[in-house]
Amino acid sequence: MKKIFLIALISYSSVAAAFQSDSTSFFSKSESINKHKAHLINYSVAALYPLSMSWLYTQWYTDYPQSTFHFFNDNAEWLQMDKLGHTWDAYSISKPLFQLYNWAGYTNKQATLRSCGISFLFQTTVEVFDGFSSQWGFSFGDVISNTSGILLFGVQQLSWNEQKIKLKYSFHQTMFSKYRPNLLGSNLPENILKDYNGLTYWISASPSSFIKDNHGFPKWLGLSIGFGADGLVGGESNPSEVDGKNIPAFERRRQFYIALDIDLAKIKTKSEFINSVFHLINIVHIPTPTIEFTQNKKPIFHSFYF
Repeated sequence: MKKIFLIALISYSSVAAAFQSDSTSFFSKSESINKHKAHLINYSVAALYPLSMSWLYTQWYTDYPQSTFHFFNDNAEWLQMDKLGHTWDAYSISKPLFQLYNWAGYTNKQATLRSCGISFLFQTTVEVFDGFSSQWGFSFGDVISNTSGILLFGVQQLSWNEQKIKLKYSFHQTMFSKYRPNLLGSNLPENILKDYNGLTYWISASPSSFIKDNHGFPKWLGLSIGFGADGLVGGESNPSEVDGKNIPAFERRRQFYIALDIDLAKIKTKSEFINSVFHLINIVHIPTPTIEFTQNKKPIFHSFYF
């Protein structure tokens, strides 16, 4: 439920940010702060925060026993795939929020600080909720991961006024979810949110972003380094039995990938709508030729890997 909430927040911000590409005066980017746009964004965020936090608390935390505030060290779980997810979440929330404030006429610095601050506020509130839940706890590992994603966005935006290094993700279904459907998901939508075996988080960049001269290298073509895992049917370790059913002994392994990357945000068409769609879906790594490196296995070449 928490993951669904964060993805919904990212989607809301992204869709709203897409309106800036419209050619009308209201939807086009303002050169200085537009009070109407600024009020619209600020009031929306001010209303969204308590409403979304209340909804999240009633939908998730009230179903589990509460306790006094406490800490919980979950850094060893899921081969740190969940920590990469926190980093991606924080980065992906900051990015469209920045576009909204930039559209309203805020300077690069103002828009960056506001978007990063809001992302940190939303993410940290969820961690505080965890701190009062007896089954979880406030995780410094999660906070560090959240902060890393925010810093990755903020430092680039303040230093370069653009995102030369981007975070993306991809997903494919695996066989592991059938052994623990309550934990890893019982259908495709749940698998996308829960099954770390099928998730891959990518760091992507285009060489053209770091070359000043007119080199002729396609701006939309880059390289990605991916991080994944498989064999995970438990957090810190794999159980041999769940609810009376035996689970095979899977080897828990890290996976690394090197792949070509397509930066959709740098592909410009004559349609502003298509350009906006490209910006929205640019958080997803498009399937490309990939080399996979898995622990205790020989490298594998994939014509297309998702």
